[in-house]
Amino acid sequence: MTSASELRSGKTHRDENFPVASWIIHPRHRELILSFYNFVRTADDIADHAMLDAPTKLSFLDLLEAELLGRGETQAEAVNLRKALAARGMPPRHALDLLTAFRMDVTKLRYDDWDEVIHYCRYSAMPVGRFMLDVHGESTSTWPASDALCAGLQINNHLQDCGKDYRNLNRVYLPRDALDAVGAKVDELGLLKSSPALLKCLQDLAVRNDVLLGQGRPLAAEVKDFRLGLEVSVIQSFADRIVAMLKVRDPLSERVHLKPIEFMFASVGAIGSEIMRRSFGRGPVSKPAPRA
Repeated sequence: MTSASELRSGKTHRDENFPVASWIIHPRHRELILSFYNFVRTADDIADHAMLDAPTKLSFLDLLEAELLGRGETQAEAVNLRKALAARGMPPRHALDLLTAFRMDVTKLRYDDWDEVIHYCRYSAMPVGRFMLDVHGESTSTWPASDALCAGLQINNHLQDCGKDYRNLNRVYLPRDALDAVGAKVDELGLLKSSPALLKCLQDLAVRNDVLLGQGRPLAAEVKDFRLGLEVSVIQSFADRIVAMLKVRDPLSERVHLKPIEFMFASVGAIGSEIMRRSFGRGPVSKPAPRA
């Protein structure tokens, strides 16, 4: 096997918990965004592959990096992204940051505290928002709000998939100190229903993540591009709805994902609110929450 493409899970941009190159984004940006997504999805699937050992995963990630940087022509996702970035005069730094996160996924299975989780998000989530902002020519002054939103999205995902991550990959993103504080044990993630202690840990983390997501709420108002502002509003709405579920539900035994009809209503409401805000020149819909 010589192609990373053969290791793809089959998941596409239409299967994500948030819009990727949706119809809201201007068509001139979609090819580049999808090239970025396909590269990232391929690398992510390699890091999560159940049948590969760690050295093989790392070798494939190294190969993707080498070809992204111009050293080879065998990996389609890397070559396509390299060419798409070159056509726009953009460096590959955000994709390289994401490769750092995927290497962490291969080699690091536990996190001691919240700060370690945020450090992981610095490489696993924040580069995605920064890439989108760069594609649209936005100022780096928008990065702090984007970083908070992207990290919040990532932690939502960690909480939603905590059982699956443990069972399938022995990977736990819940901080050790948060588990210890309530007397919960890691192996409880393998149960079909959370123990009272584990449920408290998960819901406490959701509350903390809601504060982090609050720091991202000004982002839609900070970006200048109209279409990107709408997209950010939709993503923020999804994130807020999911964290609200996580604060009261058990992700091991209850649904903590939006149904298609809920996606639709959340999207329409967020778009309408952002259009009204921009039309009347108001500030951000929600004030930023205090730092988590």
